[in-house]
Amino acid sequence: MKRIGMSLALLAALLLAARLPAAEFDAALAARVGADERGMRSYVLVILRTGPTRVPDGDERKAMFAGHFANMERLAKEGKLVLAGPFSADPAGWRGLFVFAVDDIEEARRLTASDPVIQRGEMVADYHAWYGSAALMTIPDVHERLVPKPQP
Repeated sequence: MKRIGMSLALLAALLLAARLPAAEFDAALAARVGADERGMRSYVLVILRTGPTRVPDGDERKAMFAGHFANMERLAKEGKLVLAGPFSADPAGWRGLFVFAVDDIEEARRLTASDPVIQRGEMVADYHAWYGSAALMTIPDVHERLVPKPQP
């Protein structure tokens, strides 16, 4: 039954794609997002896992996570952090991920080291070079449009 559902989903996707107008190459967009001739680019994927030092509940933990979110926002505004988010409860201790638009793992290590959850040992990071669609670079702009602004 699972195969039938997946086959139907694939068929629906193919039918939908056949009805969409063909996209035209946008050289300006490709240059802006750093796309190569395949529309791809290099990233570093960072998996955040539970670290050796759990910061106790309370003001200190709240401050650490406030710093974590502020750090992610800063890195996104700098164009370095393209994607971030938590995993659901995971028995292997996977907590979240970062996708950095950087050329090498060493730069990703330096950026990750600026995060309070890493500094405090709440989380540790694993680094993986990754090659994916340059379209990922548009996520921060799109995400910004999805978050309502607080009313004064």
